Amino acid sequence: MPTNQKRSDCPISCSLDIWGDKWSLLIIRDLMNHKKSTYGDFLKSGEGIATNILASRLQSLEENGLIEKLDHPESKAKVLYRLTHKGIDLLPILVEIHLWAEKYFDIPKELKDRMRAVKKDKETTIRTLMKDLKKELTPST
Repeated sequence: MPTNQKRSDCPISCSLDIWGDKWSLLIIRDLMNHKKSTYGDFLKSGEGIATNILASRLQSLEENGLIEKLDHPESKAKVLYRLTHKGIDLLPILVEIHLWAEKYFDIPKELKDRMRAVKKDKETTIRTLMKDLKKELTPST
């Protein structure tokens, strides 16, 4: 949903208009955690997103300023996607969703292991992860 269309002025509603569908946060997750950056990379994610849905979500995330497209260094037919500062600012939300899910669902051991640092010192871990993600951005974004 483009930034100028919103259902209400409620902050939760406005946020969900941008990333509250079934797929957008998974694309953000893949950019943050799995270093996926091309259309083909996203198609290979375990959740099995359809190509038309992926194209729509990538366009929406770009229109809303959470991701940006870059020229692919090896192919003029491909583009790279990366998070913007606005997209990186979703990291604390993804961490909280993960902690909630870990409380109520069985999750793989390797994911539990990754969350140990978060549980030990959530603020510092999030700050460090965000700093690392922002290093990948150029000063112009």
